[in-house]
Amino acid sequence: METSNQNNNSGALRIGVIVLLAALALVGYLYFNTQTKNKDLQGLLDTKVGELSDTRVKLDSISRALEAKILEVESLGGSVEELEKIKAELEKDIKNLRSSSSFSAKKYNDKIAEYEKFLAAKDEEIMKLREENGLLASENLTLKTEKEEVITQNTYLSAAKDSLTNVVDEVSTKNKDLQHKVNTAAALKAVNVEVVGLTSKGKEKDGKIKSKKIDQLKVTYSLPSNPLTEQTNKDVYLRILDPNGAVLNDMGRGGVIDFAGKEIGYSVRQSVPYTNNDQKVAMYYQKSQEFNSGVYAVELYSEGFKIGTGNFQIK
Repeated sequence: METSNQNNNSGALRIGVIVLLAALALVGYLYFNTQTKNKDLQGLLDTKVGELSDTRVKLDSISRALEAKILEVESLGGSVEELEKIKAELEKDIKNLRSSSSFSAKKYNDKIAEYEKFLAAKDEEIMKLREENGLLASENLTLKTEKEEVITQNTYLSAAKDSLTNVVDEVSTKNKDLQHKVNTAAALKAVNVEVVGLTSKGKEKDGKIKSKKIDQLKVTYSLPSNPLTEQTNKDVYLRILDPNGAVLNDMGRGGVIDFAGKEIGYSVRQSVPYTNNDQKVAMYYQKSQEFNSGVYAVELYSEGFKIGTGNFQIK
């Protein structure tokens, strides 16, 4: 009887050991499987972090390149509207990258490729601007080189920081002065400004004009050729000032323009296609009431400059 009980206990012990070993094997398998998955997840996470970091570096580099191109195009007198638009889109992408909970490397790589393609196209446009600006582009390049040399020296010669800062300021001022000189040289000039009166039948009345006999004023002038002036449509503003200095502005045809930091009124505006061949231009002002007698002044403006003056007399 005792032998039978011992055999039963021995069998139960073996079964318990087998069950325990099976449980340990299962736990070991589960642990190994979990560790393997954790390593895979960690590797994927490391890859994502690396891609995210690379994308941020590339976007920041493109942002700096855009800033540099905006400054250069402005210094060459070109339009930065498209560059500013792309810059706004880039800043939005950078903001989304920092705040988004999901990240797609392919999506941002496609955008980066588009930005780089845009920058390459802008490089070609900037080269054309440099050629058009001629001497100004050459001097701007010289000034840029001088500025870079100053900044490099400033890195190694901290003791000369104040002196180098003054040089940079002088370079910036010189650059602005050069740009202003080029803009002034390229401005339109209106010469031989003449005013005649026209009857309702189109007959001209020059000299001292009798207001009762004229229906409108005809203002003519010439635009001398200027190789620096771009051949595009130019908005020309005509101001007619009465003997008291008031601007004639009837029938809603006039308005205001900015000149020398303030707003001034004008009588009529006309778009003139500049052809650079000493062209002659005529502008017309239709009166809505009788002119007072006296001497009237005529002023012509375009692109922020006063380009010509004249006068006429009403009896």
